[in-house]
Amino acid sequence: MALLSRSGLPALTRPDGTAIRVLTVDDENSLTELLSMALRYEGWEVTTAASGLAAVKAAREIRPDAIVLDMMLPDFDGLEVMRRIRAEQPDVPVIFLTAKDGLDDRIGGLTAGGDDYVTKPFSLEELVARLRSLLRRSGATTGRNDSVLLVGDLMLDEDSHEVTRNGDIIHLTATEFELLRYLMRNPRRVLSKAQILDRVWNYDFGGQANVVELYISYLRKKIDTDRPPMIHTMRGAGYVLKPAVE
Repeated sequence: MALLSRSGLPALTRPDGTAIRVLTVDDENSLTELLSMALRYEGWEVTTAASGLAAVKAAREIRPDAIVLDMMLPDFDGLEVMRRIRAEQPDVPVIFLTAKDGLDDRIGGLTAGGDDYVTKPFSLEELVARLRSLLRRSGATTGRNDSVLLVGDLMLDEDSHEVTRNGDIIHLTATEFELLRYLMRNPRRVLSKAQILDRVWNYDFGGQANVVELYISYLRKKIDTDRPPMIHTMRGAGYVLKPAVE
């Protein structure tokens, strides 16, 4: 069984079993704090820097497995930071953060050697997912069972789209799969209808929020029928998925 991080996703570690090291570089303290909290929630070690010079120094000291790098810094830009760090660590994955969303900026960051590009404001969940993907591809992690979500006896494989409960195969539609994936990425956490609409359907249905109730009922029929229930309604708050109490 895969070891889970506190977020409910399979935990990623270095091949030697030690914690993943991430360097976050941004001069916005509030953003750095939120990002650091999200990454530490994954069980990773986080080092922060608020300037280019501090980032280069930190990278030399900790040898990070990945870097989250703001494009605009008070001393020099993120491209220069990456060039200096890559001179000593040529293979370290870099995700750029920027308030700019122009095509030229995006292409400039990637053609300069960046591995990914996220425009502010961004979803912390999305950024963590992109980091996990980069870490797997870079070989910095153990790379085993990284696509598998486990909550109790419920298993979902994000790559093969296979879903089982207690070993029994469960067939889901594409939308049901996305809804279950979101629930399983947030086990024991109450998710509101608005949150589910935003993450699963990507826009607000307005008065049609009952679409969430409808798809929750579909999932319950496939996941919970004749089994101890895992999907629960929290009246006035939303829904939560948690391991069944046998």
